This record gives sequence, C-alpha cells and structure tokens, in this order.
Amino acid sequence: MKTLVYIRNLLADRYVASITPSSKSAVERICRKINFKAKNLIIEYGPGLGVFTSRFLEYMSPESRLIAIERNPDFHRLLRREIDDPRLLVHLGCAGSVLDVLHGVNGEGADYIVSGIPFSLLSGQMRAGIISNTFFALKNGGSFLAYQTFYQPDRHLKSLLKEHFPVVRTELVLPCIPPLSIIEAKKE
Repeated sequence: MKTLVYIRNLLADRYVASITPSSKSAVERICRKINFKAKNLIIEYGPGLGVFTSRFLEYMSPESRLIAIERNPDFHRLLRREIDDPRLLVHLGCAGSVLDVLHGVNGEGADYIVSGIPFSLLSGQMRAGIISNTFFALKNGGSFLAYQTFYQPDRHLKSLLKEHFPVVRTELVLPCIPPLSIIEAKKE
C-alpha cells in the first residue's frame, strides 16, 4: 500500500524528488546528530511516508514532541493513519508556514528541524523564505539538518544557509541511491 502511494505521488507531485524513501543509513546518520536524551521539539519538513518520523519517535524521550509538516495530502493522510503517537503532530502545509505552525503549538523555538524537501525544485524566493523562517523557528543552539541528493548545487541550499547560520557543515552519505549530502546548520 505504502509503495503504491509513493509511486503514484512520485509521478503526480513534482515536489516528490526521490524514487525511493530514504535509506536506513541516511536516517541513522541524521539521528546521530540529535540528542534524543534531552527534551526536544523536533520539526520535520516533508516526512513523506514517515521513514525518519518513525525512527525519531523510537528514539525520542517521552517529554519530547515532533511536528511533521507535509504538503502532500496523500502522505499527510497516510502518516496520520499509520503513526499513532501522542508526541506527534502531523500538519498539512508547506515548510514556509513553520512559524505559524510553531506559534499554534507552543510559540517556543525548535531544537532541531530536519528537512528532506527538494530545495532545487523550489523557486529562489521560496527557498529564501523557508530558510529565513527556519532560522527564526530554531532556538539558539538549535540545528537545521537537511538531506539532499549529493549533486545539488550549493546555491540551492548551502549558500542560503551561510547567509543566516554561522556554522554550516556538509557530510556525504554513500550507501544510498542516490548518495546524499547531509547539511547541518547551527544557530548560535
């Protein structure tokens, strides 16, 4: 069922940018960058079928919360139906609305924002708006963790992040098809 939903949306939704959900190695690489022992507010942009969402919920403390912002109605519906956890809020909307979503939940900043959205498919104005809102949605000391296909030009994401965040690091995840870059931007 999930595979059919994914394939149908891959063909119909231009914002679905991968032919497969993220690999376990990519999920674990991102998870290593999150302190799950702490009480966190984590926001996930573009959770798709919930590969990262499920793993985050496995590792998160009971006091932590996860907000998944999904713009695709099929993926949103599937996530709400498949994952029943009181720590999870699944919001139908785009990543650019993160400040409104955050304000509606608690008004506090996020500790981590994780993104799998394909920045290369967005207009420059949309990319800039999402990155700006992401910066303001994070607490001081918070991190934005984005995973993208490795061949994305820096101008689509990394260059924009450097305009807002003092620390931006990139790491390559090879055992994936296609290989991924993980970009970590820290708000200090």
